[in-house]
Amino acid sequence: MSPAAQPVFRALADPTRREILVMLAEADLTIGEVSENFDMTRAAVKKHLTMLSDGGLITVTPRGREKVNSLAPEAFGPVRDWLSFFDRFWDERLDALKTAIEKDNS
Repeated sequence: MSPAAQPVFRALADPTRREILVMLAEADLTIGEVSENFDMTRAAVKKHLTMLSDGGLITVTPRGREKVNSLAPEAFGPVRDWLSFFDRFWDERLDALKTAIEKDNS
């Protein structure tokens, strides 16, 4: 895995941040709007949003005095690439198992 992918995985490691990502998949939200959905301080939510931004998973756009947070779906590429290795791994293992079973049955 590329060292550049580490911030993405670090951001995804926390369940609150994953929940925020699901919310942002539905709509762009301000810090206040995100905060309304959690029993934590606005400062704590801001820290989570900063981690997501540092991981490249969200973009933050100033709109007047507010900052609007948006999902950056292209940032999930390193995760998809990393998981695809395991897809190939299991496909190969299952194909080998199928071949072994078919060989035993014949």
